[in-house]
Amino acid sequence: MTRRDRTIRGVTGLLLGMMAGTAVAQTPPAPRPTAPAPTRPKPAAPDPAFEAARVAFEALPETERKGLQDALVWTGDYNSVINGAFGRRSYEALQAYAKRSGGTGLPDAAGRAALLKDGAAARAAARFTVKPDPASGVVLGVPERILPKRSPLPGGTRWQSADGRITLETKSYAAGETGLEAVFARVTAPSPDRRVTYKLLRPDFLVVTAETGTGRSYIRYAAGEAGLRGLTLGYDKALAGEVDRLAIAIANSFVPFPEAAPAAAAAAPPVATAVPAPAPPPVPGSRTAPAATGLLVAPGRVLASAAALSGCRVPLVAGQPARIAVGATADLLILETGPLAGRSAITPAIRGSTPAEGEPVTALTIDAEGGVAVAPGQVILGDSAGSARITAPLQPGAGGAPVLDRSGALAGLVAMVPGRPRLVAGVLPPARYGLVPAATLASFLGAAGLRTAQPRDAGTQGAGTSGAAAATQAGAVVAITCQP
Repeated sequence: MTRRDRTIRGVTGLLLGMMAGTAVAQTPPAPRPTAPAPTRPKPAAPDPAFEAARVAFEALPETERKGLQDALVWTGDYNSVINGAFGRRSYEALQAYAKRSGGTGLPDAAGRAALLKDGAAARAAARFTVKPDPASGVVLGVPERILPKRSPLPGGTRWQSADGRITLETKSYAAGETGLEAVFARVTAPSPDRRVTYKLLRPDFLVVTAETGTGRSYIRYAAGEAGLRGLTLGYDKALAGEVDRLAIAIANSFVPFPEAAPAAAAAAPPVATAVPAPAPPPVPGSRTAPAATGLLVAPGRVLASAAALSGCRVPLVAGQPARIAVGATADLLILETGPLAGRSAITPAIRGSTPAEGEPVTALTIDAEGGVAVAPGQVILGDSAGSARITAPLQPGAGGAPVLDRSGALAGLVAMVPGRPRLVAGVLPPARYGLVPAATLASFLGAAGLRTAQPRDAGTQGAGTSGAAAATQAGAVVAITCQP
């Protein structure tokens, strides 16, 4: 894989597919056949090479693990978060570096020292310095050799290359001055000469990348008690080979609210940031795309859409093998799996009434990084009683995503999202998707012996934001992939 293949690209498109139902004719005198029990898939066999590398990597001190990831960013092999955790991207980056240096797998002590030296040399060549920016209040890394020009901005600072082809800006807003959703709407607004290539909005931060005919940009903002703080990196496309790597290093160094970080983190090396920032969008194909989204409704029990997983032979929940529990229906199923690190099961509050036409709702989906993204939408009522759809900008893999009303109550589940959306001018306007209604969810979970919270109806809804609603269940949303 070449460095050019690692450039920062997002996935956008127009999702025009709609779920179609097929009526099944039944002969009146004949009894209805019993559906066969779901086949329980065999656990996925582990990859011996990957497991060996993981064990060796995790045996290293945390500081060295983070240092190796940082060095791999500077050698152009790694494009993700510096957190010391071993995953598929760390493995592939180590393999790529080892292949160029004549080794295999995780480098030995001498190889790791050489990798750290190569990374440090590239970092020093750019004069990459991590330090506070008093104007905005953030801490971030600036490649001062490449961006020698510095000038003040209202609420921030601007750094530029000598020829003006690369610009890095910080920006801050006081508490109450504006919100993440308003900034997100502004930076993703349609423009005839600008195409948004990736967008992610969570309750506490946003990431947006975009392209023009000649340039690229990376935007990140975070929300905290002090307000909003963010950065924007813009550069000429012709410089992508060098600046794409810098974008990853800058994103990993960015600490929006250092005053809120633990005191112990202040002594950490620059690569061990107190609040790890998400890396720019992944290279297509470098990560297994989610096939569906699930909701952890009890320890080891994940609620999912049957339609979204209809072609999945061996489902994996957050990378772990899972089996389909007895009792699956045409609409819903339960996946049984082991403990899921970083995820907490919830007792979902099920909406007790059908949403109103045009009512604002929020879908919680899995993004390209495996995290939880917020997709605001609206309800569109169907022709039959109790049926409804959601219109929202959903990506492939959002089938099974929980749909919440503004009080945080579960109003439905996205039934299915096409895996191959049509691309029209690189724009992704909202499309309509079928919902598994709340009443069906409540009935299914009750039959499975799973608890639900007191049903809520329209009269109990608050006027909360989509971000506040998402916060009630975001920790229980998981990615479901399919083993080939």
